[in-house]
Amino acid sequence: LLGESKAGHFAYIGDSILGKVNLGAGTKLANLKIVESNVVINIEGRKYKTGLRKFGAILADGTETGCNSVTTPGTILGKDVLLYPNATARGYYPPKTIIKLKQTQKLEQRI
Repeated sequence: LLGESKAGHFAYIGDSILGKVNLGAGTKLANLKIVESNVVINIEGRKYKTGLRKFGAILADGTETGCNSVTTPGTILGKDVLLYPNATARGYYPPKTIIKLKQTQKLEQRI
């Protein structure tokens, strides 16, 4: 943790690098891939091998995550990125990006 990071209760920040950020309650920065292999960081089409089995996320200053949001291993959130509640981020997001979850609901009559 760098700067003045704030992490809500039930947040998990495994093997991650954080600037001055605010993590909503239940935020998970996943650090271990499901498939047994090292984490690779992808930035604008270029791949960077970390050589690490466990590597979480890099969050730049001003980034905020909503409650129960998730990043996959090797995710990079640039300066002032906003990750909405319940959304999942994977890969690289440039500064001032907003990441939203597009979700639909279908209501049916209960019988």
